[in-house]
Amino acid sequence: MQQAFSLAGLQPPSDAEVSAIIGMSLHSAVLALLGRRAENPAWLEQVIEGYRDSYRDSESMVRLFPHVSETLEALRERGYWLGVVTGKSHPGLLRVLDTFKLADQFLVLRTADCTHSKPHPAMVLECMHEMGVTCGQTVVVGDALFDVQMARAAHVRSIGVSFGVAAGSELMAAGAQVVVDHFAELLEHFPPLHSQP
Repeated sequence: MQQAFSLAGLQPPSDAEVSAIIGMSLHSAVLALLGRRAENPAWLEQVIEGYRDSYRDSESMVRLFPHVSETLEALRERGYWLGVVTGKSHPGLLRVLDTFKLADQFLVLRTADCTHSKPHPAMVLECMHEMGVTCGQTVVVGDALFDVQMARAAHVRSIGVSFGVAAGSELMAAGAQVVVDHFAELLEHFPPLHSQP
């Protein structure tokens, strides 16, 4: 995001300002960071295009956190249905899932370019409707304040992860029921739903 602002000839936002918009749709995030400068539509488009170009150039450096693949597989084996709700674009999410061979792990996907951006509850509510599950059967796992806020707006529980955007204390203050410090710790909060053979 900072590179996109620089490419547009604008003062880049601080690290804290960029962290505060993670999880939003790209359009909403850039509007928030531009502030009053968003009145100039040329700047908005320049920053958005600069971000897309910069992000695609850096995608090869993206790595999974430790134990992500194994934990997702264990959750599926325990009987859980998994979905993704993200501020990424649909094509961007599909590229990530394809790169890391994770597409088969998720039954539903919602991105900010196909529904309301976080913290609006639409992504969660649409996934719940598609899978035919209730609020009591749904948990949002996320690393950003927008994730916890979205979960609260959808009236579902949330688990924060402290190794992403927001600190664990911030996630708890926002309403997360619990915070984990390592991805594999999620298994402690999702026991098997069926008896093991």
